[in-house]
Amino acid sequence: MAREACLNLRDYARSDERDYPVFIAPYISPAAAAICDQYGVGYFDLAGNCRLAFDQVYIRREGFPNPSVQKRDLRSLYSPKAERVLRVVLAAGKRSWRMQELADEARVSLGQAANVKKLLSDREWIEAEAGGFSLRSLDDAVLPMLTEWAENYRIERSTASEYYSLKPIPQTEAELAATSRGIRAQVAFSGFSGAVRFAPSVRYQRVTAYILGDPTALADRLGLKPVSSGANVTLIEPYDEGVLYGTKEVEGAPVVSPVQLYLDLTQTKGRGEEAASAILEEVIKPTWR
Repeated sequence: MAREACLNLRDYARSDERDYPVFIAPYISPAAAAICDQYGVGYFDLAGNCRLAFDQVYIRREGFPNPSVQKRDLRSLYSPKAERVLRVVLAAGKRSWRMQELADEARVSLGQAANVKKLLSDREWIEAEAGGFSLRSLDDAVLPMLTEWAENYRIERSTASEYYSLKPIPQTEAELAATSRGIRAQVAFSGFSGAVRFAPSVRYQRVTAYILGDPTALADRLGLKPVSSGANVTLIEPYDEGVLYGTKEVEGAPVVSPVQLYLDLTQTKGRGEEAASAILEEVIKPTWR
């Protein structure tokens, strides 16, 4: 909307060189403000943000948020069903999507997929193609999306159970993967347990895994002791099955997708952000170059 408004204002302003175009809206985001700057259009909003630069006048105020609109928008884009769509488009790389194909792959309604597409379009993270759309480049879409998603990701929506194992970490992980197959529970490693499969330099002392199934049954089979402190095994029941989209075998162990791994690590204490950065640089970015 901001880009279209700027183009229209520029056309009107051509009739008289003395005219200075100004874009006015209830709220102008930093991204929309950057578009105004790009076209030499002034702006101000009702939240207090503005930039007016003409003749000898320069007025600029920024940093005033519009919480009511922004929070509603973020809740829509980072709701569980919407996140299913984000995981699909990020995992697919530069692929072009038709709406029904995307909805089917993400296991959401066509209306949900269309709503996510609109929110991505508003941020200018996608570009239209013949019969569909695709994400824009790494810098223009993928990195901004991952940054915003990580800032709004709430890992506490999932339910974590804490246990203690007397066995070495590698043995516990191997037995966990093998035993889960025996009781038909889907398991996928995340956190440092997932990161080490992609970046072997990661050091850790805790097993972390998602489980679709009964964590208590799995813990009993493995002889894990429930504890309230000092745990070295965390079994997580995901808030939505979409969390496990893109799970695959890495070095013989099931691991969540790099995107989910990145999100989880950004929420993990004890060098989690450092490990998340390694996943971003070594795994996610190369698929988009």
